[in-house]
This record gives sequence, structure tokens and C-alpha cells, in this order.
Amino acid sequence: MSIKIGILGYGNLGKGVEAAIKKNSDMCLKAVYTRRAPETVKIKTEGVEVKTISELEKGNEDIDVLIICGGSATDLPEMTPKFASLYNVIDSFDTHARVPEHFKNVDDAARKGNKTGIISCGWDPGMFSLNRLYASAVLPDGKDYTFWGRGVSQGHSDAVRRIDGVKDCRQYTIPVPEALESVRNGENPVLTTRQKHTRECFVVAEEGADKARIENEIKTMPNYFADYDTVVHFISEEEMKRDHSTLPHGGSVIYSGETSDGVNHVIEYSLKLDSNPEFTGSVIVAFARAVYRLNCEGQFGAKTVFDIAPAYISPLSGEEIRSHLL
Repeated sequence: MSIKIGILGYGNLGKGVEAAIKKNSDMCLKAVYTRRAPETVKIKTEGVEVKTISELEKGNEDIDVLIICGGSATDLPEMTPKFASLYNVIDSFDTHARVPEHFKNVDDAARKGNKTGIISCGWDPGMFSLNRLYASAVLPDGKDYTFWGRGVSQGHSDAVRRIDGVKDCRQYTIPVPEALESVRNGENPVLTTRQKHTRECFVVAEEGADKARIENEIKTMPNYFADYDTVVHFISEEEMKRDHSTLPHGGSVIYSGETSDGVNHVIEYSLKLDSNPEFTGSVIVAFARAVYRLNCEGQFGAKTVFDIAPAYISPLSGEEIRSHLL
């Protein structure tokens, strides 16, 4: 029997989730839910209905897991707890400073409805988080470094688009080359947030918008830009379509640690992604399998990727995993 998936939100991430479902034979897309008029949303999966979000709110949709594809700035803090009491849920909440608060809200809601949810699932937070944990457990005397990019951050781009007067935005995260080289050399530098990355924003402003105000709001936005050197470029819609139509990303988690005096080890996990939303969608879909399995076992409440045994995300049986992957 296929795991029945619902997608809430059909932007870049929702489309990435839809593509991932097609690659997983034990899953099927049951419905797409939207705040837009359903007839204006054209999806790629034939025979699947597009419904209004109000249908979800009734609490009786025939889905096993609801994948919530909203932005972390304003959508997910409201949507995930709201639906966690009605359905098994999973999201990609990526505002690191607010993870504990978001976890508690989702946990409280999910337990009320005997549902299961995973928050902050993707590649960071998500796969990168796991690698930070594995490395620090193996090498307790060490230090981790995370570098993102060069690539488009969906969450940061979305946060800028929420600013009044902004029509569109692509935000690129860029590692500082000297910092990256020092870490890979095992030098264990002490780096501030500003020394590790720069941020570059390409913004299409609404006609007549106050560009100076927009630039100031971007550069001073807490949790997103305030701690970084940020460059803002204002461009036309034509330039955006021509030069920034794709969504590549990637990065590295690097951990350097000693096992005895003078014996150093460097662990690196790297990603190079043609499509940030398609890869993020693939990670979420794999963990949606875990959400379904955990709920069937009666494990209710909120979880993170740290709580999920690797076998729960694989479509393979335990015997197949032991035979082919161990």
C-alpha cells in the first residue's frame, strides 16, 4: 500500500516534493492544497486534485502525511502547529534560533491529536545537522564548521520577498574562501559568523518603492542578515529571469578533531546541488516515510532528524539494508 502524501503549498519546494514522490514507488501524491484559487494551480501529476487550504482545515482529508511547503519567516510557525493536531506533518523550518520554540508548539499540537511530526527537515537543517552530530560524537575533542553555498537560499530569499515593496529576490550565500581553506587545512580557526560567509541579494523592487528603506530592512533583519556582510543589488525583472532563474546550492560540514596529542582528523560532508528545492524535497519525502512508520507504531509528538533511526527513512527492508549497505 502506498503512503498517501498531501502537499500544502505549490511553490518551488512543493514542486520539488512532487518530483521526489515520483521517484518513490511506495508513495503517491493524494492532493495539493493551496491558498490560491485551485483552478490557477497547474501541477505535473495527472489525476491529482488541487484543493483549497480550507479543505485541510476540516481535518478529514485522506492523507497519511502532510508535507508543509511554506516559508520559515511567517508560514511554518503558524501552519505546522495548526495542522499537526489533524494530520501527520513534516516541514523544513530553518530559522535556527527559533527551533526550540517551534518544536514545542508542534509537539504540543501533535500529541493532542495522536499525530507525529518532523520539523526542520532538509539538508540544513537536516542532513548537515546529522553530520555535525555524528562527527562530534566520534571526535569529542574537536570543532565543527558549516559553510553554505555559493547558492540560492530559499528561506532567506523568501524573507526578503516579505518586505514591503519587494517584488522578487534571490539571495546567494557565499563562503569566504580564506576561511574555508583554513578549516580544510585543519588549522581550527576561530571564526565569527561574518568571517565565514557573505550574503548577496538581487532584488526586484515594486515601482516607486523606497529602495534605501528596503536595503536597510534587509541588512538589519535579525536571524537572517544582521550578522553578515550583505550586498544588495536592485535589478529589473528581465535581469532576474535572465540571470537568476535557477536555484543551485550546496555546501560543506567540516569537522576537525584530535584523538590524541598531535593526531588530527578532518571529516567533511559536501553537497553540490543543481536544484536546492528538488534536493530538499527529496530529503523531506524520505523522512515523510519515517513520519508514517512512527505514527503507525504509536510514537506521537514532534521529532527532528536526530530522533529518526536511518532504517526508518529507507524503502528497503532491514534484511536488504544489512545485505547491501552495511
